[in-house]
This record gives sequence, structure tokens and C-alpha cells, in this order.
Amino acid sequence: MNESVTRPSVGFIGLGIMGGAMAARLAAVGFPLHVYNRTRSKAEPLLAAGAEWHASPATLAAASDIVLTIVGTPADVRALYLGEGGLIANARSGTTLADMTTSSPSLARELAALAIYRDLQVLDAPVSGGDIAAREGRLSIMAGGSTEAFERVEPVLRCLGTNIVLQGGPGAGQHTKLCNQIVIASTMLGVCEGLTYARNSGLDVRTVLSSIGGGAAGGFLLNNLGPRIANDDFAPGFLVEHFIKDMRIAREEALDVGCELPGLELAFRLYRLLADEGHSRDGTQALFKLYQR
Repeated sequence: MNESVTRPSVGFIGLGIMGGAMAARLAAVGFPLHVYNRTRSKAEPLLAAGAEWHASPATLAAASDIVLTIVGTPADVRALYLGEGGLIANARSGTTLADMTTSSPSLARELAALAIYRDLQVLDAPVSGGDIAAREGRLSIMAGGSTEAFERVEPVLRCLGTNIVLQGGPGAGQHTKLCNQIVIASTMLGVCEGLTYARNSGLDVRTVLSSIGGGAAGGFLLNNLGPRIANDDFAPGFLVEHFIKDMRIAREEALDVGCELPGLELAFRLYRLLADEGHSRDGTQALFKLYQR
């Protein structure tokens, strides 16, 4: 029997930098794939690979056993999942929906609760690793929801990531992703400041990276974005405007749980300044531009 016949049909909504790469991996391993995106042109490579186009989230939901979504903001998630044309209203009984957007933990809990009334399950499963990990299937995926929902979606997630952990009930995946973004916020300041010091001291930034990238300062951001900074490459692997959105959510959640996070506050202020200067569609490494003024 053809292996693809026994696999669940997967709907995928959101074909941006991350989503497009993730959907391509699912198509490559043979999942029957249904796709929707506000801009159809982004779906063309997937359609050429055999995916089926849907003109609305509603028809995609009705055709899929599992639906994965990765869109822009919590408002986009709410509009996609709720209402007469939304996923919850149109998915078949027994479908599992997994939102991989970095979004609000409270919204994740709300969607999971509403889905139960239609015999559906919703998992929040945001990702980390950037565009390179998305293309190579090495994402870190942090999930929140029931064990049953997680186990149903896990075989699909295994095609997308190598570090996949159920963190707890609905919303726990989003809380974990916010931890991730809080760490990144202050780390990006350190990367940009260290490389600014290197350049202003007359050092060759690439040579500096060859030393410090293998020492205690080494890490994903320094070793992956540092070379891009050294080459003045500010093309997006993760957009500044999306990082600002994530930090805004993190600030709100930190207030709710009684945290004071000065590193996050400084990064949020600097990234907003960067966006105001016209760099909202650059990659997050473009923060270096502020230090070079």
C-alpha cells in the first residue's frame, strides 16, 4: 500500500518565511497537503508539488484531518479560528488544529475551550529556530494542550522539528515561546554590542566570530546571525515587526505574572526605534544598524 494513503490529510495555513518552508517539508515526505494563504502566489511551489489549493480556511478545514496554522498576530489567529468562516466552525468532528503562531497564551486557552463543543482539539505549538531550521526540519516546537491532541499531531511535527516537547495544558506552549523570545531579546543586544565593539576597535568581525563563537559567548544567535551582521546582510530570517509583536505579548504577560524584565524593556524600545526608522521588514539582526549610527 502506498504510504501516503495511510497518512492523515494535513491543512496548512500561512505560507510566509517560516510557513512556506514548513509546508514544503510536509509535501516532500508525502503528506496529502491542503493549503491556503491570503496571497496565492506564495502557494504556487507547493501546488506544483501536488498540494491542493483552497480558496478559504473553511473549505481547507473541511478537507483536513489535521490543520496547522502559522500567521502574523493574535488578531489574525482569532479571525482565522473563530466566526462562521473560521476553522472551529468548519472543521470535521475529530480534527486536531495546531496553531504554530507566536500568540497569546490566553487566546490559546480560549480556542482550546471553544473547540471542545465541536468535538475538536486545539494545540498551541509555536516554533523557534528561524528560517534555516524551518527549511532543514530542525525546529524546536513547544506545545500546549492535551496529551491526546499532542500524540495525534506529533508524527506531523516530527517532520518539522527535532526538539518537540509538550509543556503542559493549553497555553503552555505559548508561555514557553515567550520565555524563548525574552531570552532572545537581551541576547540580541549582547550580540550587536559585542560586534559593534569589535568593528570600532579595528578588528575583523569575521575573525572575532571564529574565536568567540566557540567559547562561552557562543550560541545560536551569535553563530547564525553574527556572520550575517559581519556581511551587512540584514535580509529577514525573522522579521523585526514580528519580533516586536512577540515582545509586546511578552511584556503584557510579564505584567500579569508580576515580572519586571528590564532587558526585555530595553530591547523592545530599541526595536521599535529601528522599525520607526524604516527597518520593520528587515531581519532581527538589523538592530546592529542602530549601533553603527
